[in-house]
Amino acid sequence: MDSKSVILVTGANGQLGQALKKNSHTQNPIIYTDTISFDITDKAQMIGVFEEVRPTVLINTAAYTQVDQAETETELAFKLNEDGVKNLSELCVKFNCALIHISTDYVFDGKQSSPYKETDTPNPVTVYGKSKRAGEQSIFDSGLKNFAIIRTSWLYSEFGHNFYKTILRLAETKTELKVVNDQRGCPTNANELAKALLVVASKISAENSGIYHYCNEGETTWYGFAKAIFENHRHSVKVEAVSSSEFPTAARRPAYSVLDTTKIKKVFDIEIPSWKVALEKM
Repeated sequence: MDSKSVILVTGANGQLGQALKKNSHTQNPIIYTDTISFDITDKAQMIGVFEEVRPTVLINTAAYTQVDQAETETELAFKLNEDGVKNLSELCVKFNCALIHISTDYVFDGKQSSPYKETDTPNPVTVYGKSKRAGEQSIFDSGLKNFAIIRTSWLYSEFGHNFYKTILRLAETKTELKVVNDQRGCPTNANELAKALLVVASKISAENSGIYHYCNEGETTWYGFAKAIFENHRHSVKVEAVSSSEFPTAARRPAYSVLDTTKIKKVFDIEIPSWKVALEKM
């Protein structure tokens, strides 16, 4: 990234947007926008911002992320996760701007038993997953040459709404908790992802454009994650492992969501801490 580079971040009030604010220690200007100042479904407004800011890299963290509600709010999910990304892609082509777009492990069906690679065939089974996969495809369809689609999973931090904060809140009033133990994945500290995104932003090019996976190293279950959270915070809450059937949800969660991060580490020379180390940093 040269001295003339300008980074534009969407969804700045969300969990990852706030993590980017916290971890951005770059000399290059970073413009943070929210739904009011930069609505990715309002192309006229977006053009005005592009013309004023002239970004060289756009990091899109704006998205519809309500997994269960998406099953009934299908139109809204696709409006944000597909149409919004289509708008971004087309404007990035027009203004010669690189796009870093955040996607999800939900583009897979969770039926594998080994970490998902970028070359594995997506097969989303939820409306949320289908809308996010449609957003990925819209980037390819736009003809944009300079982009990175970064899939992540089980995102948590001190910001927003997430499993980590929910578990700690419950610990204030509960002595026992039931947590599902039949879904495996990679807890990902949003602060670590934010640091990685800034590295990608500094090195993105037409030559290394494509899909990447980022999550903290290793794997566990929600039960294992909850136990580790309590151990780190020295809470004596008793945690009972249960099956997903005890907590039915509108959207079926993937049984296996582990992502292979070999590619992003190699291409962008990124070191990724284990999920346990990343959790300890919290």
